[in-house]
Amino acid sequence: MATRDGAMRLTADIWVSAYLARLRQQGIPAFVVARGDATAGAVLVKLNTLDGQAACYQRSFDLMTGERRWTVLTQGAEATVDASITKQRSFDPDLWVIEVEDKTGRHLLDEEGLG
Repeated sequence: MATRDGAMRLTADIWVSAYLARLRQQGIPAFVVARGDATAGAVLVKLNTLDGQAACYQRSFDLMTGERRWTVLTQGAEATVDASITKQRSFDPDLWVIEVEDKTGRHLLDEEGLG
């Protein structure tokens, strides 16, 4: 899909598939909690560290650099993070939610190509 400036951007469903494949390659369990719009849905990534704690990441646009990057939307007790995700989904039914489960906190969002 092309953006306003003509650059190509992956559709949400293709990005999610590629992200899940990359996680599988590293042996990190992950699954789709909520399916959003296949073309343009935004994506939230919940990192569950399996100790009652979690963090939720959202992709944002850095106005200074013009780049997309992942930032923490909320973190803390898993129930608090889940409530925040539920609230976000009530505003945006096209939102994708991916849950990553890793005791050491790996999510791979800082890797090349996932911004």
